[in-house]
Amino acid sequence: MKKKTEQDIIDLYRKRFQEVNVKVEVLPPSGSYREYIRLISPHFKAIGTWNEDVKENNAFIEFSKHFRMKGIKVPEIYEYKPLECIYLQEDLGNETLFGFLSAEREKGGFSDKIKAVYRKVVRELPKIQITAGIDLDYNFCYPRKAFDRQSMMWDLNYFKYYFLKLAKIPFNEQLLEDDFTTFTDFLLKAENHFFMFRDFQSRNIMLFHDEPWFIDYQGGRQGALQYDLASLLYDAKADIPEQVREELMEDYLDELEKIHHVNRMEFRQYFYGYVLIRMMQAMGAYGFRGFYEKKEHFLKSIPFALENLEIVLRKVNLPVELPELIKVLNSLPDSAVLKQIASKTTLLTIDVTSFSFKKGYPTDNSGNGGGFVFDCRSVRNPGKYDQYKSLTGKDEAVIRFFEEDDDMEEFLKPVFAIVERSVQKYTERGFTHLSVSFGCTGGQHRSVYSAERLGQYLKNKFPVRVVIHHREQDI
Repeated sequence: MKKKTEQDIIDLYRKRFQEVNVKVEVLPPSGSYREYIRLISPHFKAIGTWNEDVKENNAFIEFSKHFRMKGIKVPEIYEYKPLECIYLQEDLGNETLFGFLSAEREKGGFSDKIKAVYRKVVRELPKIQITAGIDLDYNFCYPRKAFDRQSMMWDLNYFKYYFLKLAKIPFNEQLLEDDFTTFTDFLLKAENHFFMFRDFQSRNIMLFHDEPWFIDYQGGRQGALQYDLASLLYDAKADIPEQVREELMEDYLDELEKIHHVNRMEFRQYFYGYVLIRMMQAMGAYGFRGFYEKKEHFLKSIPFALENLEIVLRKVNLPVELPELIKVLNSLPDSAVLKQIASKTTLLTIDVTSFSFKKGYPTDNSGNGGGFVFDCRSVRNPGKYDQYKSLTGKDEAVIRFFEEDDDMEEFLKPVFAIVERSVQKYTERGFTHLSVSFGCTGGQHRSVYSAERLGQYLKNKFPVRVVIHHREQDI
């Protein structure tokens, strides 16, 4: 983000909240071209956003206002300056559904705790699609008002040119185009006058005050109910077990029936068609970002997508013939180019540990040795104050303690830079393990907070497996 733009956002924040002392934290980039900073002052927090695509900004702002009016949990928009392409929105914290899923899965697989959160999400989805979508002004949709024939053909050709061609997958162009037309004709027969979130997946769902909140719906438009459910349940890296997908679909349909009549057999038939087009759109994105823009970490999602594709192809039974398309999709797992892409097992694992120096250094269980140990004892210690003694670095009061003081931020900034460089180099060289440890006096406040911050930062920025362990707290 340019310095002037950042200063404009800070000035907007100061004017809105009447705060002088403002601390800025640059947030890691996402898959979009938007840029974010977190602004923190003694009494308020907000996320500052810059995006030069004004129409996309307008869609996000207007949808946010509408959804909040309808009782949907989305961030409040505090200020918007369209000419400067900046706005302030509510800070929903750092925990995405994907981050929660990844952390909990390390403890015990796809647990009942994870299922409970997903059930909350699927039960909210019909409210977004139907209740909140009834009188939405679709004139703000961008780039299209509806997921119509043109939108579908864009996605299918995106898949063809940026995935199939760049991955050197052979196909008959005319026969594939014929199948695209047949496939689109079929999908358009489903009811399609509902609000379609468009990118309803685990990284766009925040967990805030133990409830799911929703972000990144600026690409929303009218479309079929099945698309968003397909996006969530077949989110490649979430890797939801097939039995759980079935259970969650039933939960969704139970909730949907409360507000809209649904033929479950017909819904399922269209559902797997929308799963396929969503998968193809996602693979097109992986190809564009990975093969074309040379952002290698996008390619790491491909093995997960191919596993999902094989599952769906075994289940799908569409009432239309798509011989060339199905042949091409079935050929993907056998592609020599795709086989060369790193699989799930080659993802870099980063162990982030907090500990007490009184009890010695952490044990390296990887067998690789090396890594980093950072001493947090130079940072001001909340443990010296009675109100924090029984708390840890994961508690909100302690988090506020560190956020209201530059001491911790000044300590973590060079730490992040050092670790980030190693993560990039380790990933390029195919290394499988990196350990990072934070020590303090008791292993309770400073080290725990530092480990949580670094773990979240790495999860959001890199396609890595992060395992956080608080040695003294997990005993």
